Amino acid sequence: MRRIAALVLTACLAAGVLVVDDPRAPAQEPPYGPPPGAAIDPGVTVSAALPPPVAPPIPAPAAAAAPRPGAIAAPAPRRLTPRAPSRAVGRPWRGRLVNGVELPAVGPDHVTWDPNLKRVPNRAGRRWGTAKLIATIDRVLAAYHVDHPEAPQVLVGDLSRPHGGVFDERFGGLGHASHQNGVDVDVYYPRADGAVRAAWRPDQIDRALAQALVDGFVRAGAQFVFVGTRTGLRGPRKVVEVIAHHNDHLHVRIRPPRTASR
Repeated sequence: MRRIAALVLTACLAAGVLVVDDPRAPAQEPPYGPPPGAAIDPGVTVSAALPPPVAPPIPAPAAAAAPRPGAIAAPAPRRLTPRAPSRAVGRPWRGRLVNGVELPAVGPDHVTWDPNLKRVPNRAGRRWGTAKLIATIDRVLAAYHVDHPEAPQVLVGDLSRPHGGVFDERFGGLGHASHQNGVDVDVYYPRADGAVRAAWRPDQIDRALAQALVDGFVRAGAQFVFVGTRTGLRGPRKVVEVIAHHNDHLHVRIRPPRTASR
């Protein structure tokens, strides 16, 4: 049934219908990220503070009736394949992306989320990464759903711009200090209620599923996985780092492809 939900969502997107987050979220909830004007350390990603959304949420997909392997309910989304190897040039906080690949707006294992507009899908200009990053996301989320076939699609937020480069407040909200060369991706924690939308507070997180995502990216060879201070998520000390402003999402950074220019 999760695949059927993906079909319905894909059809809505094709018709130009955008579904935004829960209008019932209390307005007094603290905004994500530091206050305006606060210093942002390199490598730290923050989400924008916005007023409560104004339209109904995406319904949570029903529990899967059978394990995910072998079940194909929708055609594979179109993906742009680079004519030459992807290159992550420079640093995540000062770089650019060459021959990037666009992550589809919706896939069997994920739905993209716009952290500034609080809606799905994320805008096309915010969903680009190296071919290695896109492959890593696909592999980790596919394995996650093999182990947890009843889990809904995972929300994937910002990657990089089509050619990388600065991704600061000029592109909405407080912007990103990193996400500049196609090796970073924000992945939102699964909710305990199974809804396909971002968790407003740490107590809404399904910590077992969130930990499974962290573990999956660690096994996939992530260079860093940044998690929030109130999430209770853990991992190898040299890879999983607990930092501020990540209580709604984890931030994965992969090692640059071997063809990367430093």
